[in-house]
Amino acid sequence: MKNKEIKILLASPRGFCAGVDRAIEIVKKSITKYGTPIYVRHEIVHNKHVVESLKKIGAIFIEELSEIKDKTRPVIFSAHGVPKVVPAEAKNLKMDYIDATCPLVSKVHREAENLNKSGYHVLLIGHKNHPEVVGTMGQIPEGTIDLIENIADVKNFKKKENKKLAFVTQTTLSVDDTKDIINALKEKFSDIKEPKKEDICYATTNRQAAVKKIAKLCDMFFVIGSRNSSNSVRLVEVANNSGCKEAILIHSESNIPMKKITKCQTIGISSGASAPEILVENFINKLKKQFKVNIEEVEIIKEDITFKIPGRLN
Repeated sequence: MKNKEIKILLASPRGFCAGVDRAIEIVKKSITKYGTPIYVRHEIVHNKHVVESLKKIGAIFIEELSEIKDKTRPVIFSAHGVPKVVPAEAKNLKMDYIDATCPLVSKVHREAENLNKSGYHVLLIGHKNHPEVVGTMGQIPEGTIDLIENIADVKNFKKKENKKLAFVTQTTLSVDDTKDIINALKEKFSDIKEPKKEDICYATTNRQAAVKKIAKLCDMFFVIGSRNSSNSVRLVEVANNSGCKEAILIHSESNIPMKKITKCQTIGISSGASAPEILVENFINKLKKQFKVNIEEVEIIKEDITFKIPGRLN
């Protein structure tokens, strides 16, 4: 098998986005500044490797503030954002909190708030129970926002009272699927208000475009990422929809299908926005033990976006 040569097309950009980088940095800097433990509400980003490495340096992950025994310790809100009731609860408990919400998610939060203030009923295109969706829906009063997951939801949605309609979207959706839902909304409600600038974040868009470019050239496509990472799961769908016969998500419990790879000439690799590059390197190193590997990095755009860390942590 070692003599078998395999070409790897490595998608670029891949892996960490600016929002994930910032969130992880916030946890590390908080530990440096305030000592341990530091509490983090929900996984800071959806990646087991990242979460475990932060646990080792003193981060404790919880789902609700009520789980925190020592309320004098700071708590960090994850990159996905939180409903308004969470910071309100922290204030009631006199807890110090640091918000690591991705600025692009915060932008969607502000959009929803402004639309609500302007008298619009808001439709959020996204996936039910995803923490980002829970956070965005929790920015405005219940009954003023509805979730749209697919075209069937568009068909079934009935306009309430005589309110104007507007939509926002989760930042980590499939660009293509979302386009179809948006078109269905515009067809049904011709005067629906859309965001001035697309809500799907630059990193999601770029990673999907990179996968699209190379998927059709690959016999198999592998996305390194977690099962609960929306943007990673979307990349698998994009590879499948772009002409690759088999696309697979490689997560912490995955077995690498070496037998199937033996039958391939070319495979593609990318990683979700919350997957560290070390996981891509580990995956490639496992392949190198079995095959002769020829790697070609296919870059579609250079990413140089960074987000500021809250001033109090510098």
